[in-house]
Amino acid sequence: MSTTGLSEGSARLVLLDGVSLLHPEDAVFEAMLEGWGRQQRGGRRLQPKTVHDRQRLIRRFGAYTNAYPWQWAAADCDEWMTYLIAELHRAESTIRTYQGVLRLFCDYITSPHYQWPDECELRFGTHPVQICHEWNTVAHLTDYEGDPDRRPMTREECQAFFDYADEQVDRAVRLGRKGALAAYRDATVFKTIYGWGLRATETSRLDVPDFYRNPKAPELGRFGSLHVRYGKRSRGSPPRRRMVLSVMPWAVDSVQDYVTNVRPRYADAARKPALWLTERGGRLQPREIEERFATYRDALGMDKELVPHCLRHSHVTHQIEDGADATFDQNQVGHRFASTTALYTGVSGDFMNTMMRKVLDRALDIGQ
Repeated sequence: MSTTGLSEGSARLVLLDGVSLLHPEDAVFEAMLEGWGRQQRGGRRLQPKTVHDRQRLIRRFGAYTNAYPWQWAAADCDEWMTYLIAELHRAESTIRTYQGVLRLFCDYITSPHYQWPDECELRFGTHPVQICHEWNTVAHLTDYEGDPDRRPMTREECQAFFDYADEQVDRAVRLGRKGALAAYRDATVFKTIYGWGLRATETSRLDVPDFYRNPKAPELGRFGSLHVRYGKRSRGSPPRRRMVLSVMPWAVDSVQDYVTNVRPRYADAARKPALWLTERGGRLQPREIEERFATYRDALGMDKELVPHCLRHSHVTHQIEDGADATFDQNQVGHRFASTTALYTGVSGDFMNTMMRKVLDRALDIGQ
């Protein structure tokens, strides 16, 4: 039978026409997953890892129900969700993601464009149906569902943290320990996260040439702007790039000193592009940044909920408090929506009181 004009992922492109299957149920289920993968990779251009993760999730659902897709019902979705919430304690955002993947798969196998309903009717006398509906899935009602304990660090906390990181450098040098280079590097890493509002992964993937001169800020030399090449990607899409302008001269001084006086002391530094090197010449990883942050945080007795990402929150908050335009800040940190930047902002009580006083004074002046 001709396959000309068939959509990518169609049943007739995945199953061999006229061939008897030894285990038809298992073979058709796997063919559905393979066809769905082709449809996502071909038509939607999704990343292979995204496609693989989605296929694995569908297999997990199939194993839980002990049934095949053409046998699934809405009740199966309900029972699985109850199991994920009550026994595995999955977060609401995770539940919604699972439901979204399941809905997409059901959309695919129930669409007449891909011939799976006809194939199932022919082989099994039934057909798949959509099992995810508005009445049995989680609605996305809030902009942010992350950990409510995640907050920006105060200016005092940031200063205490940076001071402690600098003290570790002085201590290592004074005691003659070889960890002085790593301590200096880590102190600069944390100042960079805060100074440019970066994520740990973005910071880890920086290379020395990522810093550029900014003709509007000649006093900052070659560190006037920073090209972030590995920004947070959307699901299935490549990393988003952005240019971050340098707005904290003291952070620029810290990075410049590190690049000029400390980084060259690492082995083969001249042949390595990575900004943050390890003693073995590799690239510093996000996990190592998080571990060192936790060590310093615990030594200072700070909240256990604080992580390196809180320094990024702090950058946004403190810039807003210092009068930076909200749109400028949004572009700096690479947020697509202003609402996301607003969620990062946790301005202090003093700032709110100052703003209140200005509003009241303005209103009173108008009324007089």
